[in-house]
Amino acid sequence: MSNNNQKGLRKTLGLSAALSTVVGMLIGSGVFFKPQAIYESTNGGAGLGLLAWLIGGLITIAAGLTAAEISSSIVKPGGLIVYLEEIYGEKVGFLTGWMQSILFIPAITAALGIIFAQEAVSLLSLQSDIYVILIAIGVIVLIALLNSLGAKFGGGIQTVSTICKLIPLALIVIFGFIKGEPSTDIMTPLVGENTNMVSAISQVLIATLFAYDGWIYVGALAGEMKDPAKHLPKAIVGGISLVMGVYIIINVAYLCVVPASEMAAVSAPATLVASKLFGESGAKVISVGILISVFGTLNGFLMTGGRIPYIMGCDGRIPFSKTFAKLNNNGVPLNGMWLIAGLAIIYSLSGQFNFLSDLAIFTIWIFYTMLFVGVIKLRKDKPNMKRSYKVPLYPVIPIIAIIGGVFIVVSTFITQTQNAILGLIITLAGLPIYNIIKNKKIKQEIQNNVA
Repeated sequence: MSNNNQKGLRKTLGLSAALSTVVGMLIGSGVFFKPQAIYESTNGGAGLGLLAWLIGGLITIAAGLTAAEISSSIVKPGGLIVYLEEIYGEKVGFLTGWMQSILFIPAITAALGIIFAQEAVSLLSLQSDIYVILIAIGVIVLIALLNSLGAKFGGGIQTVSTICKLIPLALIVIFGFIKGEPSTDIMTPLVGENTNMVSAISQVLIATLFAYDGWIYVGALAGEMKDPAKHLPKAIVGGISLVMGVYIIINVAYLCVVPASEMAAVSAPATLVASKLFGESGAKVISVGILISVFGTLNGFLMTGGRIPYIMGCDGRIPFSKTFAKLNNNGVPLNGMWLIAGLAIIYSLSGQFNFLSDLAIFTIWIFYTMLFVGVIKLRKDKPNMKRSYKVPLYPVIPIIAIIGGVFIVVSTFITQTQNAILGLIITLAGLPIYNIIKNKKIKQEIQNNVA
C-alpha cells in the first residue's frame, strides 16, 4: 500500500526545500513564551535554561532521525496512528488517535489560545482576567470558522504567519546584541538557590520540547524527496540544528537585555524584552508580530487536527463515525475540527498555558517513545520491509531517543504527578470506548454472515 501512495507523490524536493520545510514546521510560538516556565523552574538560573534548548534540540534530532525511518516507510494518511498500529496493533492505534483527538491537539490549541489572549490583553491594556478566557475562546472559534472555508485559505494564513514570526525573532536578536549588555558569565548561576535538579531538568525539557514539537511530520517528506536516503538525514539534522541555534541565540539575546529572574515573573518574556529594547510603542509592533505568529500556529493545529477524527471516522473507529467521516462543501472535515475546537474551548477555561502544554507534551511523548522502540521492533519483525531511508548510526540514535523519551515521561510523572495521572486517565478512558466499538463491529459481522 505504501508503494502505491508513493507513486502518487512527485519526487521534487531537494535538500534546500526539505531544510526550509523542516525549519518552517519547527519554529513556533514556544520561543516567545516558554522562557518564563524555564527560568521559573530554575529559580532564575540562566545556565540550565540555556542548556535546556541545546539538550532539547539534541533529543529532537535523535527523535526526528529515528521516527523518519517509520514515517518514510509507511506512507499512508494518519501519521502517528498508522505507524503505531502497524507496530503494536489496532488497539494502540486507536488509543493514539483518541489521545490526539481528545487531549493532545485540543490542549495545545487551548494553550495557544490562552497565550494569544494574554498577549492581546497586554497589548490592549485590559485589566480583568476574564478577557483572557473570552479572547482565547473567540480566537479558537474564529480560526475554526476561517478553516471551514477550505484548506487553501488555511494554508494562506500559514504563509503569512511564518513570515511574521521570523520578524520579531530577527529584530529581538539584532537589537538585543546591539543594545543589550552581553555578559561573559551568562551561564551562571546554573540554577537558583534551593532548586531540585531532577524537577528543574524535567520541567525545562518539557518546556523546550513544546517549542520543538512538529518534528514528527518531517519523515513524511521522504515520499516527495529526490533522494531521501541521502538528503532526509541532512534535512533533519541541518533543519533542527538551525532551529536549535536560533532558539539558543534568541535566548542569549533575551538574557543580554533582561535577567532570567525577571523573565521568570512574566507570562510573555519576549514582550518584556521588546519593551526594554524599543520602548512601549515599539514593543506593541513586536507584540502584533507575535500575535500573528501564535495565530498561525493555532491555525496549523486546528487545520490538521480535525483530520484525525475524520480519518478515524472513515475507518469506523470513533463514536459517531458517520458524523466525523463527513466533509463540507469545501472539502474540510468540519465536524472533526469542531470536536477539537469544542474541547479546546473547555480546556481554555483553565486559563493555564503551562499546565495545558505540559499535559499535552507529557502524554504525546509516551507515544513518541513507543514509536522509537518500534523502529527496533520493526527491524526484528520485518527485516525485509522496504525502507527508503534508514536511521543512521543504528541502534545508537534510536537508543538516545528512547532514553530521552523515558526520562521525560518518568521524570514528569515524578515531578508533576497530578498532571501526569490526569493525562493517563484521559488517554486510558479510550480503552472502554475501543472495546464497545470493537464488539459492535463483531456483532455486525456475525449478523452479516448469518444474513
